[in-house]
Amino acid sequence: MTSHSLPSANDLTQLQIERVALWHQQPIDNPYKGINKLICEQHGCNYRLWHKEDVARSPRATAEEIADVKRKIDKLNQARNDMIEKIDDEISAILAESGVRQIEDAKINTETVGSVIDRLSIMSLRIYHYREQRQRSDADSKHHEQVTQRLELCEQQHSDLSLALQQLIDDLFSGVKQHKTYRQLKMYNDPALNPSIYEADDES
Repeated sequence: MTSHSLPSANDLTQLQIERVALWHQQPIDNPYKGINKLICEQHGCNYRLWHKEDVARSPRATAEEIADVKRKIDKLNQARNDMIEKIDDEISAILAESGVRQIEDAKINTETVGSVIDRLSIMSLRIYHYREQRQRSDADSKHHEQVTQRLELCEQQHSDLSLALQQLIDDLFSGVKQHKTYRQLKMYNDPALNPSIYEADDES
């Protein structure tokens, strides 16, 4: 942990990588506290989403199964986005508790820390499953070669994004960049804003 109670980018990516491997062996758990608990919970949403998306694309899935999975995906996506906001809210609280003062005209990053953590979460899942594909004994050499190339690219992207996250964290706590929570303001799950929901209610 860093002196300002926010894990380093390396620590949080290790959390994600370790949980992905562990959750493939046991049920999803969350043994953490503080912001790590939020990061793990958000990561769990992505883990569930990844595997539900696989089910939705199975050629053997029935129309009823696909409809059920799509509804579950919708709820998980909402939870995932809610957790990004909670992580960013917690970072706002940590910055305030740390007494960070922004310099005048502090710049705003194109992404929040929570959004980058979300991208790293998905990347850790991608790396795990590409490594899994590389170990397949039933696949030919062309498959293994293609998977190896993609895995190397994913690992490089993960490393770059982790470095960029650490730079962002350092900039926030030195006050040269400002942090905000950007609300997703999703409309599709709101009965008052989604026409397909409120028009159906009017017809019933």
